[in-house]
Amino acid sequence: MSDALLPTAPEALAAWARHVEANREQAERLREPAPPADFYAPVAAQFRADPRRTDEPALDCLRSLVRPGDVWLDIGAGGGRYALPLALLAREVVAVDPSPSMLAILREGMAAHGVGNVRVVQGTWPLADVRADVAFIAHVGYDIAALGPFLDAMELAAGRLCVAVLQSQAPSFFAEPFWPPVHGEARHPLPALREFLALQLARGRLCEVRLFRREPNSYADRDVLLGALRQQLFVAPGSAKDARLLALAEAAVTERDGRWRLSSEAVPLGVVSWAPPA
Repeated sequence: MSDALLPTAPEALAAWARHVEANREQAERLREPAPPADFYAPVAAQFRADPRRTDEPALDCLRSLVRPGDVWLDIGAGGGRYALPLALLAREVVAVDPSPSMLAILREGMAAHGVGNVRVVQGTWPLADVRADVAFIAHVGYDIAALGPFLDAMELAAGRLCVAVLQSQAPSFFAEPFWPPVHGEARHPLPALREFLALQLARGRLCEVRLFRREPNSYADRDVLLGALRQQLFVAPGSAKDARLLALAEAAVTERDGRWRLSSEAVPLGVVSWAPPA
């Protein structure tokens, strides 16, 4: 590396890709069940959210970035956790996602909350001929090895602003403590907020960063939490590794006010914005 404090863009992009590929190789090597056609199908229902909620400071920050008449492009929109509330303020939201199960949840949310100005596009980014005033990603990019072309296409699609919401640790981090006792090795972590900011500086992008705290994931049903753990550890129900996981979870999972969780600690989260290059 030319300078650890001043990596070049190719160096930073290559480092990002190495982390992602190491994480992916580990999952493929230790995976027990065959990968589902739609990875998010088992957990898609957990991505429902009230678009008019007022208890999420990061969402309030995003709302403040919307201008009247804006078209927002939500890349990896999932079940509409952000697409729906943004659509209440913007002229239109173009919601792109490859997962049929996630987009089904998004369409259900549109119908339930009377949101009609979301244009749903099933597909994998980048897509040709998609333009907007603001291009937006939330918890997308952690596991994308070729992040440079992804961001280049995002910037090309944006008229005035690009926005990314990322945690200090990738969302799958909650399962990492279970990897050594279940698989016999530590999980190779994905890059997240800090690495993204270093990458952006190397790419010559000066970003504005607003920091918040995200409450830990909680679940109304204990079995749904256990299912999320199985998914992130790639263990098959009923296997020997699954038995070890369930035994560990028995001591780790707690219940409060009817919600099940693994942790009570909030996670640092950043709303990162930058102007696309001219």
